[in-house]
Amino acid sequence: MRSVRRCSRTGCVNPAVATLTYAYADSTAVVGPLATYAEPHSYDLCEAHALRLTVPNGWEVVRHEGEFAPPTPSDDDLTALAEAVREAGRPDRPVEPQVSAPGPGRRGHLRALPDPVDE
Repeated sequence: MRSVRRCSRTGCVNPAVATLTYAYADSTAVVGPLATYAEPHSYDLCEAHALRLTVPNGWEVVRHEGEFAPPTPSDDDLTALAEAVREAGRPDRPVEPQVSAPGPGRRGHLRALPDPVDE
């Protein structure tokens, strides 16, 4: 089940109900219903911030007409969650072994040394 997306505005903890996208070539900000997936070049907004959005002089705002409704979990989300829990709880589930390279290895700026051997 997907987690509740929060408003992108700093300090706001309200749930997102709208998505803001900029069309830079047209000097336009578009505020519409919450997108299905969070995109890297769009912003999720709560209802208060979606309604109060202002843009620089010369820009236009295109807003969704009507109320913004918070997303509701679908049956698909609940089914996926139930299947994931069921799969994780299976006793015969294959477990991938941890593979470690023998001898000294290098990880970033740290070095892993083998255990000292008594001679």
